[in-house]
Amino acid sequence: MAKANPSPSGESSIASFESSLKELEAIVQSMEAGEAPLEAALASYERGVALVRQCQETLAAVERKLQVLENGTLRDADLVDGDGPERP
Repeated sequence: MAKANPSPSGESSIASFESSLKELEAIVQSMEAGEAPLEAALASYERGVALVRQCQETLAAVERKLQVLENGTLRDADLVDGDGPERP
């Protein structure tokens, strides 16, 4: 029986990044509300730190991949009004 093709690692990494970012935003909102007991707030803080590290690692990996794709030269994208790449 053939296995289904898994999604490329880049797609799962981005999905993981997005879900981590959403979880981190929820933690920040919860902590800003200030209603959690001290132990729960500490656990949330620790989870938030782990999520930040995970997101930073994912972004660093994407940056390394972009450097390879751009022949080792990382450059800014040409954007028009922040909507996407500028087209001639």
